[in-house]
Amino acid sequence: MIESNKESGNDGSSSRKDDKTLNTPSERDEGARYNIFRDSGLRYMGYCNEIGESFRYQFPRFVVPSYVLSFGYVGADALTTGYRVWKDAEKDTTSMSTSDLLGSIPSREYRAGIATFDTLLWQSLASVMIPGLTINLIVKASRFSVARATALPVMVAQWLPTACGIGSIPIIVHPIDSFVDFSLDNSTRMWLAENSADENDSSDR
Repeated sequence: MIESNKESGNDGSSSRKDDKTLNTPSERDEGARYNIFRDSGLRYMGYCNEIGESFRYQFPRFVVPSYVLSFGYVGADALTTGYRVWKDAEKDTTSMSTSDLLGSIPSREYRAGIATFDTLLWQSLASVMIPGLTINLIVKASRFSVARATALPVMVAQWLPTACGIGSIPIIVHPIDSFVDFSLDNSTRMWLAENSADENDSSDR
């Protein structure tokens, strides 16, 4: 998101300068406000599909509904983030100069769209795709190990892989979140920031 900063000139008067740095939703949330979807226990709502993957062999019909719940969480975070940026941009217009409103900074529609896209991409990777694949592999590896351990009781052999899948969720959450942040910071977010800065440069000429 592009924000304008006020800086004092040499004559003591205040002049507005454009800050051409794109602040992504994650940076804004971590530095400025509390995000209930990422900073509370609701974060685990995005892992409903991992629960479904853990119980895939016991209750296969639960897998698809678990993904529906996870994608519902993803969509809720993306839409609320976009709406929040939209409202913030609407407030910002009251203090913008004429040149700002004529296009020297991105429109609020553009900023809200970028925020929604970034959140949707982040959540899809960090809450659904990567964890789902990880849990699926953990359960499969556990089932393979259990199948080779013939001395285990039947009940243990049946439920141990599921327990391994569910038990790994608290362990993998933060590493995956950090990995996705790093990946997006060095790919799509970097490209969006550069693209936004280039558009501002073109508008200023």
